[in-house]
Amino acid sequence: MQFDDDAELDTSQVQDRRGIPGGGLTIGGGAIGILGLIAALLFGVDPGLFGAADTAAAPPVGQATSSAQLASACKTGKDANQRQDCRVLAVVNSVQTYWEGDFKARGRQYSPAATVLFTDRVATACGTATSAVGPFYCPGDRKAYFDLGFFNDMTRQLGAKGGPFAEAYVVAHEYGHHVQNLLGTMGKVGSDRQGADSASVKLELQADCYAGVWTHHATTTPQPSTGRPLITSLTDQDIALALDAAESVGDDRIQQRATGRSNPETWTHGSSAQRTQWFTTGYRTGDMTKCNTFG
Repeated sequence: MQFDDDAELDTSQVQDRRGIPGGGLTIGGGAIGILGLIAALLFGVDPGLFGAADTAAAPPVGQATSSAQLASACKTGKDANQRQDCRVLAVVNSVQTYWEGDFKARGRQYSPAATVLFTDRVATACGTATSAVGPFYCPGDRKAYFDLGFFNDMTRQLGAKGGPFAEAYVVAHEYGHHVQNLLGTMGKVGSDRQGADSASVKLELQADCYAGVWTHHATTTPQPSTGRPLITSLTDQDIALALDAAESVGDDRIQQRATGRSNPETWTHGSSAQRTQWFTTGYRTGDMTKCNTFG
């Protein structure tokens, strides 16, 4: 994956709370550990749904100083080609530019969502969550949350090969949840949150498909500031790494690594095969209407 060196990054779309206290709840220790929590919550929509949040969380402080540092470091596509946090910012810019255009073409209005970078724990409208829950989207404040250390855990704990476009897939998946929130799709889940045919699994697979749709258009979506695509090239290897990442976060594979067996009755996100299948569907068609996992 390569970014346009001269592209201007929109840092207003990312809030940097790294190193800033986010709340008082500590989870993820004891016998469960990070792999067990990731197995339950990875790429989740709302950590509060699973009891992994403290709804009495204190609001974040010091955000302006940290975000100002990000804005100073991440100004252009060249910075995105050199730094991970700038790369995440650039992917957020690209993803949101695409969905804004797609919504407009369908007669809808896209409302941007901020990404929040944090370390250890963070306060959200869904409660306080720790890094152990993995990346997640909170519909209450319409923000996507990432501890960048997760990308190391994805390779060490989950066996993914990793790489820049594997990370981009994760970001695009979370913004798939934002799209679902704007369209009202999240209301279909209700209490149907476990099982291979559950609404929770269908929601997650659709977010994978939406990530694939963005991928299809990533190198042809012009940025408003330049009129040129922010992402200038994607290789077959980039797509392979995204598929590998999707496979690594399948419920069956995670459960096998954590417990030595897989139990479809407890799935919340879908199997490795399903996750790669739906990402591929989005990538090959580039059409969100082909992502009807609820059909």
